[in-house]
Amino acid sequence: MKDPAYGTLKKKIVFYDSDKRYADLKIRLEYDGLSQAKFFRGILTGYLLQDPDILNFVDKMKAEKHKNSSIKKRNKKSRALISEGTEALNRLLLDEDEIENIFDILEKEETSI
Repeated sequence: MKDPAYGTLKKKIVFYDSDKRYADLKIRLEYDGLSQAKFFRGILTGYLLQDPDILNFVDKMKAEKHKNSSIKKRNKKSRALISEGTEALNRLLLDEDEIENIFDILEKEETSI
């Protein structure tokens, strides 16, 4: 019998916090109509996919922990690199009209053969 493929096993992520903060979290989640699982998975996904809003918050957390300028400079440089990469990716991606034009050209080529 083969082992399950990497990425399919479930792992538990656990941490402790105060009872007050737990109660406050439950109240906020109820108010926003979110489950704990959906909330934490959403935050984790945003972090892993480098969502700019999540990364801005992480930068604030890092700046609070490390009150020196080298962290701020590194954060700024990292954010600039991510922004440049996103812009480059967007320049390379085709929009719906461009894709439609390509298919039209291919169709014309195919009918002329």
